[in-house]
Amino acid sequence: MNPHTLAQPAFAQHTLHIHAQPRPEVMERVLRVVRHRGFNLCALSMETRAEQDCQQLRITVTVESVRPIQQLWSQLVKLVDVSRVDALEQQPRIRA
Repeated sequence: MNPHTLAQPAFAQHTLHIHAQPRPEVMERVLRVVRHRGFNLCALSMETRAEQDCQQLRITVTVESVRPIQQLWSQLVKLVDVSRVDALEQQPRIRA
């Protein structure tokens, strides 16, 4: 088989906004789910916000994978301290 004829897998980047309770273990749980679901972490940021008389942690992660983002999203929404996960539109990439 000619290696030049093999197509490279199309990696897609996804950005997720995760709303959660501001607890020390939340970030560890989020990163563990990202790793276990086979996504590569590209970027990460977090901030604490006051929303409706309570503190809220907002985590923004950018990940990439050939896997569907629904696999990661469905596991993140199940985390006990996570209240909401919003997925932005994907940006497809061809990896060299």
